Amino acid sequence: MLLENFLNKKFKFGGFILEDANSRKYTIGKVDTNKKTLTLKLLKKDLILKLTLLPELYLGEEYFKGNIEVKNGSMLDFLNLVLHPNNFGRGKVNAFSAILNFLRYSFNFLTKHNFIGISKRNAIHHYSRGEDIYDWMLDTEHRQYSCAYFKDVNESLEQAQTNKLDLVLKKLVLKPSDTVLDIGCGWGGLSRYLHKKMGCRVHGISLAPNQIEYCKKKARELRMDNALSYSLCDYRQVTGKWRRIVNVGFLEHLSPKFLSVFFSKVNELLTDDGLCLTHTIASVEPPSPTNPFIGKWIFPGGKVPTASQLTRAIEKSGLIISGFSSLIDHYNLTLEKWRLRFLDNADKAKEKYGEDFVRLWDFYLSSTSSAFRSNLLVHQIETVKNFNTVPHRTRDYIYS
Repeated sequence: MLLENFLNKKFKFGGFILEDANSRKYTIGKVDTNKKTLTLKLLKKDLILKLTLLPELYLGEEYFKGNIEVKNGSMLDFLNLVLHPNNFGRGKVNAFSAILNFLRYSFNFLTKHNFIGISKRNAIHHYSRGEDIYDWMLDTEHRQYSCAYFKDVNESLEQAQTNKLDLVLKKLVLKPSDTVLDIGCGWGGLSRYLHKKMGCRVHGISLAPNQIEYCKKKARELRMDNALSYSLCDYRQVTGKWRRIVNVGFLEHLSPKFLSVFFSKVNELLTDDGLCLTHTIASVEPPSPTNPFIGKWIFPGGKVPTASQLTRAIEKSGLIISGFSSLIDHYNLTLEKWRLRFLDNADKAKEKYGEDFVRLWDFYLSSTSSAFRSNLLVHQIETVKNFNTVPHRTRDYIYS
């Protein structure tokens, strides 16, 4: 069997049972015969070829359409096994997939343009699916849709997101008199936290109308609307000078060739004593195309950058990297908690959006959680315009 041979050549850790549409079973890797074995059941005959040629797309697509089942475990269990670093977690899936991905990457780089209209349409596609979806999965206190910071793996999602906001706050080194620009403000949790803790003013921007509406409503409810403002606009449309700029989970929506545009704009907007903090997902693999499943069904127009792409763009902009740190083993925990909360509300989601959507969202949260165990992490990068801006001689102020 073509798929069996392909999988057994790659599997170095653990194993599972592959069951085809004719109920024939194949052992992949090494399985423990004393336990119920994780089983991937294919319900259509053409899946053998699809999963051999382009598994990055078809595994998720056929799963949410109901043509693939997981027995004796969940899709998260299966993906954690498949994406283990010793299996498919690092490096090329296969030669054919590598060729396809190289062609896709080259084509996307030449043709993908994150112009304002396209960027707005892409943002609406993901963030305007339905407010209740995010109510079901995000933390109740800050509504953060980005990596939390777990000082302890047993912390609640709410506490871990507060930890993240506090870490960002410390790195920004704010004064009460500061006015902060929050690029890609989401549902406003960071802006509310910065004002609550420091009394500073914050202006948030987003291309998702529902997010801006939510931010304004929440600011009025909390009587913060005299200090918090929000607008529906693209970062390229912002004018003025800002002493502090922050963007959390925003750069993933840009094509790599627009990173230089972004950081050049930041350089233009910062005052001479300004500082920008960037919190972004990054890949530890060489530059490659967007995962085809994520690009097609979840984040159209999105692209996770690499460290080299980020640093090259920052250097070209004239900015100076004053701080660079990575969060490893945090986003996978965040995504696992989001997934569990979403599945707790699966009946509501199924009733409103259908069973296919529940499986789609389950695969999205499962696959990204697994990826953060092997080839994705989060970088926090501080950039300044000159050496005199660096707030302290040491970095003790961040972790004290």
